[in-house]
Amino acid sequence: MARATARGRQRGFGMLWALMSVALIGIYLMKIGELWSTQAQRAKEDELLRRGDAIRAAIEAYVRAGNGAAFPRDLKDLLRDPRDAFVRRYLRQPYADPMTNGDWQIVRGPGGELYGVYSASTEAPFKKDGFSDDDASFATATSYADWKFIYVLGSVSDRSTSRR
Repeated sequence: MARATARGRQRGFGMLWALMSVALIGIYLMKIGELWSTQAQRAKEDELLRRGDAIRAAIEAYVRAGNGAAFPRDLKDLLRDPRDAFVRRYLRQPYADPMTNGDWQIVRGPGGELYGVYSASTEAPFKKDGFSDDDASFATATSYADWKFIYVLGSVSDRSTSRR
């Protein structure tokens, strides 16, 4: 009789050990999921900065190529400049907003011109410092929608290229 009781206790201990193992594996997988999610968001942030800066640089090139500092009317104007008889491109392709995989939100000037773009995402950014001079205001942003990639005549990049 004593033998059967000891065997029952061993089975209970084995079951407890199995439950603890499953719980630890669950916690471990949860942490890996958080890490993966964080890395994916940081990669999207980097892509947002790259694409936004490319669009801002394309707007700058468009303005510099024209006489009278005319801004583009739409993102399509950056893919093929309608002012020229020959094909002139400032962007290779119509980049999507990497945070939403959708269309960019447009910053328009008083005459409806395209001044810049921004993401529609309201997520809080991880990156808080280490921005370029043109993006220095992003350090205080509370969401990706606050990261506005706008070209302004006389901006930091405009002054740095005019010195060369």
